[in-house]
Amino acid sequence: MTGTTLDDYTDRYARRVRGMTASEIRALFAVASRPEVVSLAGGAPYIAALPLDAVGEMLGRLGSEHGVSTLQYGIGQGTLELRERICEVMALSGIDGRCGASPEDVVVTVGGQQALDLVARLFLDPGDVVLAEGPTYVGALGVFQAAQAQVCHVPMDADGLIPEALEVAIAEQARAGRRAKFLYTIPTYQNPAGVTLTEERRERVLDICERAGLLVVEDDPYGQLGFDGEAPSPLRARRRDGVFYLSTFSKTFAPGLRVGWILAPHAVRDKLVIASEAQILCPSAFAQAAVTTYLSTMPWREQLKTYREVYRERRDALLDALTDLMPAGTTWTRPEGGLFVWANLPEGLDAKAMMPRAIAARVAYVPGTGFYADGSGSGNMRLNFSFPPPERIREGVRRLSSVMEQEMAMRQVFGTVSGNPIRRRGQAGADTPGPDLA
Repeated sequence: MTGTTLDDYTDRYARRVRGMTASEIRALFAVASRPEVVSLAGGAPYIAALPLDAVGEMLGRLGSEHGVSTLQYGIGQGTLELRERICEVMALSGIDGRCGASPEDVVVTVGGQQALDLVARLFLDPGDVVLAEGPTYVGALGVFQAAQAQVCHVPMDADGLIPEALEVAIAEQARAGRRAKFLYTIPTYQNPAGVTLTEERRERVLDICERAGLLVVEDDPYGQLGFDGEAPSPLRARRRDGVFYLSTFSKTFAPGLRVGWILAPHAVRDKLVIASEAQILCPSAFAQAAVTTYLSTMPWREQLKTYREVYRERRDALLDALTDLMPAGTTWTRPEGGLFVWANLPEGLDAKAMMPRAIAARVAYVPGTGFYADGSGSGNMRLNFSFPPPERIREGVRRLSSVMEQEMAMRQVFGTVSGNPIRRRGQAGADTPGPDLA
């Protein structure tokens, strides 16, 4: 088929492919990675905080001394050694043997993304409904879209998912003759909003889901990256039945190794393994050995403290810069951990429409529209603080605020901003979610 065009393939695609669209975050990478651009867009961990010499020596030994096993095929569930270490990691958050955490029920995955995909493969048929926070993780939306599922967003506020709104969403689906398959939630240091579900709400959300017969898929990549005290214990530490716990080493060790996991109810474990084997045959033996050796021989708990200190400093740099530089009418969340701040723009500004001007000013962010299945969120943006150093963060906010003020001035001239005067810097609000989290 030489000389074929895209149109030649369109009618050949499976139905599930036709609705797929590119991630707005991935689309930004080519631009945001340019050295002259201050990127507040991605969610890359600060890998330079690792003891890279020691990690490099460890990886070299794995190849030279253990290559016969680490470069060979493995088993679909993942090595027992890694699954045992994973249980030790989960125990730090309160997920231990008392709540059913066992190496037998852990399935190793290619990052947290494959974990999401496996759950979708097991439970979602075309047209099924998933309940998810609004906004939510863009990678999860891609998985649910590929499964041809419908996402119904449940509102959040500064305390996380609103239990009453969850009850309303469940009831609305029932009135429409549908039943949601599961609730997808990131209750701790949520991506993209940065908020954390409170202790009291965690119990209420679990009770609501239990009464409704609704499975819970808990995504917890950031739970061990808290800055201001201990996070509430995960949902999986409270209920073992009906709760799937997903996590990854991408944020606490190295995303390039692509190692994550699912802790599943025992009855589902075998189905997950079968689905994973059909998809990838087995996770990388070398990557698993690298994580196992890291957890067994290196001070990984101290490394978590290092990450927390680095990210706390950078979060504070971002919050201070927002307070000092953002135009009036801008509000934002104050995360107690994780990697992200969610900003609400002054009335009339459109984060997606503003992106070309921001890139021209050499600053990047992610428009809020990428985090909603229905394309809402145009008045919001996600800002990352984990990767740039504090001085670059401040410079990025300075550039961004200048773009916003120019945009507001242009819109006032053309009468598209209703009574929203541009006031002097330093008058912006902070620490309170905007309307999309209310």
